[in-house]
Amino acid sequence: MVASVNTMSTQSRKYELKARAESQKETRDRIARSAAELHEEVGVARTTVAEIARRAGVSRLTVYNHFPDLDVLLPACAAHYEGIHPRPVFDETLASPEPADRVAGSLELLYAWYRETEPMFGKAFSDRATVPELDRFLAGGVEQMAEDLVVRLEESLGKATSDQRTMLRLAVDFWTWRRLTREGLDDRGASRLMARMVVG
Repeated sequence: MVASVNTMSTQSRKYELKARAESQKETRDRIARSAAELHEEVGVARTTVAEIARRAGVSRLTVYNHFPDLDVLLPACAAHYEGIHPRPVFDETLASPEPADRVAGSLELLYAWYRETEPMFGKAFSDRATVPELDRFLAGGVEQMAEDLVVRLEESLGKATSDQRTMLRLAVDFWTWRRLTREGLDDRGASRLMARMVVG
């Protein structure tokens, strides 16, 4: 009888702990989602903890308990956001037989992703000057992805010249894409223009 009661008590505690953990995860995900939505709408610099809490339906203390600072919050927001807007995969375009096609195809994928995520990154890249945590996060995130693409494109070109390396870094920059679109180029046209400048 005692053993049976103890077993039931242990199972009950395990269930309660599991339910609590699930509730905590749901709350954390809701806060990250709310913060990401606000970052996209008004930018990181103008997003307040009070507004995150209001949108997530929790207290400010709950927000701080889960995310004590931006260094913790930003990766969670990015994970949520990239679940909706996954980063491009360049393996197929980098396997193209012609160098110009490798560059143009990869840039077209990148530019299409920039277009899709412009509401978020247009504000993020503008806010980085006043938000040090965001500056560090972008340097290790989106900008690192672009730099990795530069390295892979350099390798695919063989012996890339210093001018080609410079042009590749210019080509993968978010602001380059935005400028090209404001000149009236679509992603395909912009990517092919930059490929011609890189490859010749």
